[in-house]
Amino acid sequence: MAARSASTGSDVRKRLETLREEIRRHDYLYYVLDDPEITDAEYDSLFRELEQLEQAHPDLISSDSPTQRVGAKPSSAFAEVRHEQPMLSLGNAFSEQELRDFDRRVHERLDVDQVHYNAEPKLDGLALSLLYVDGELVRGATRGDGASGEDVTANVRTVGPIPLRLRGRDWPRRLEVRGEAYMTKKAFIALNEYQTQNGGKQFANPRNAAAGSLRQLDPKITARRKLAFFAYGVGLTEGGDLPVTQSAMLARLRDWGFPVSPEIEVVKDLDGCFDYYRRIGERRTALPYDIDGIVFKVDRFDYQQQLGFVSRAPRWAIAYKYPPEEATTRLLSIEVQVGRTGALTPVARLEPVQVGGVTVTNATLHNQDEIERKDVRKGDTVIVRRAGDVIPEVLRVIREKRPKGSRRFKMPQTCPECGSEVVRPEGEAVARCSGGLVCPAQRIQALIHFASRRAMDIEGLGDALIEQLVSEDLLKTPADIYRLHEHREQLVERDGWGEKSVANLLSAIEKSKATTLPRFLFALGIPEVGEVTAADLASHFGSLEKIEQAAKDYAGQLAELAGMDLKQAEYHRRLKALELQQVANVGHEIASKLAGFFHESHNLDVIRQLREFGVHWDDIEVADAGDQPLAGQTFVLTGTLASMSRDAAKEKLTALGAKVTGSVSKKTDYVVAGADPGSKRDKAEALGVAVLDEDAFLELVTGKS
Repeated sequence: MAARSASTGSDVRKRLETLREEIRRHDYLYYVLDDPEITDAEYDSLFRELEQLEQAHPDLISSDSPTQRVGAKPSSAFAEVRHEQPMLSLGNAFSEQELRDFDRRVHERLDVDQVHYNAEPKLDGLALSLLYVDGELVRGATRGDGASGEDVTANVRTVGPIPLRLRGRDWPRRLEVRGEAYMTKKAFIALNEYQTQNGGKQFANPRNAAAGSLRQLDPKITARRKLAFFAYGVGLTEGGDLPVTQSAMLARLRDWGFPVSPEIEVVKDLDGCFDYYRRIGERRTALPYDIDGIVFKVDRFDYQQQLGFVSRAPRWAIAYKYPPEEATTRLLSIEVQVGRTGALTPVARLEPVQVGGVTVTNATLHNQDEIERKDVRKGDTVIVRRAGDVIPEVLRVIREKRPKGSRRFKMPQTCPECGSEVVRPEGEAVARCSGGLVCPAQRIQALIHFASRRAMDIEGLGDALIEQLVSEDLLKTPADIYRLHEHREQLVERDGWGEKSVANLLSAIEKSKATTLPRFLFALGIPEVGEVTAADLASHFGSLEKIEQAAKDYAGQLAELAGMDLKQAEYHRRLKALELQQVANVGHEIASKLAGFFHESHNLDVIRQLREFGVHWDDIEVADAGDQPLAGQTFVLTGTLASMSRDAAKEKLTALGAKVTGSVSKKTDYVVAGADPGSKRDKAEALGVAVLDEDAFLELVTGKS
């Protein structure tokens, strides 16, 4: 029984990490690149599975999980804007019962018999924050990750429905208006016709077109695309008397010159919500814009304040989604794409088909297991489903129409981008390219990580510069960083650069050559090898050569055991006997990742080149126990600290020997709770784990009261 429980726990942990990585990837594609690969329904399914697993296993929730955040980081093409109040996303309901549960929770928490909701269609566009000072528009920003977004003021000013100056005189001195920029169906058709005539890229749907239009570097392009806008609420306000309900606030916004949805109604309790949802659903295709659901918000602001928030969404609002739409088409081929983390994703190329008014030609197939479960093959006739986005889900195969001689799909054994070996560790659904340092698909992410402050700490070599240097073919692998001095003249001639800027960058690169073994290991970007694991490996082995040999021994043992018929217990017993698993916190999963990384000759070539360029990592940087008063103690950070960032707090703790994890368990020694700590503090108190406020934490790490 114990063995089964351990195996189940390991399976859950692996599934959680797989889901988190997949969602992060789709967040990046959706929010940063404006180039999504999956439908909203498909994304929602992944997110809901992750939420349900974390609810069932709260001790496995990590601080960097997508459920703890809203989205992905803003593009480097625009200046960053920190939202003075977070722009949160909404929870979703997909069934009548889920909407009933939401309404029940609202009534129970408020302890009232009747609740009025403000109801409006959920637009498929891009959320915006508009800041007005003394009635004049001074800034427009995208939502970004909810905490910070992109400054798109110049583009916002070209959107006709957005007032440059407010009407009337009763508005607050500072007013942040929030709303949705979108593109009507008519404007979308006209834009794609224009793109076709001028040899431009076709947009997949109106949401994609709106997001891309607002994030143009040339405002004239934005102006040409005829974006629309509906205001749906306010954020920051200073001065002025505001209404006490959501519906009255929208009416006030309309008076100030903002367009708001003409479909807005105030409905009473659950019956009113269902009636509104049904009525709008009947008119959905006739609306001039795309919607994918209805947003219900508790109308009274005092009730909203009383209900409060969970970590990423308000308790007083929900988006009730409409069912996805389906169509039948033929699967022409299955191709494999390599993501920025090395994950290989099979993609179905479809015979073009109209689904809900949008032409779709692609569908993600997730992984080999999903393909086998649905038995999807080239040439199959398939049912596809979409819910407001570009890439549908392959729902099922119509096997009666399968052509004769069809063959099952198998993932390639080598990466289609770089030729490195493809590995799929035991128990994982995702196959990966092992050429992390050389794979073109992983190049930008690998280089950004390598140069980051907690890795090689190359000051001045930031994300945007790395992306530019990769696009100019000056950087392909980390070793190329140490060749940049050969391109000094080319760097000096860059816009905004000069001799001093280039000299500072090259000096920082030269300085980074002297590093420590833990930092270098962490910089290599080996999957699952974070700072703590890198330090543990350095302490145990003392040199990179010994770590490499241990990893190769492990790879050899894995290959040998693959051909043997062993029970699981005996299989893992033999692996645990190897030295790699004798390292603190290194189990089979991490050991397998190390084995895969050091087995790939391309990675070893890059490490050899780095050494030839003078990069050395001889210092293992392991402090004496006497210098680590928190050695052996486990901390969890939650909430926001006023005195320092989460990363800075983590650095202080690890420097004192502590281990910092993302979830609270009985093994946790302390939880450091800043402002808005969320459920981790509650769990700590339930388990009897000591909770430190910020003052107590500072006293602990500085020794000053």
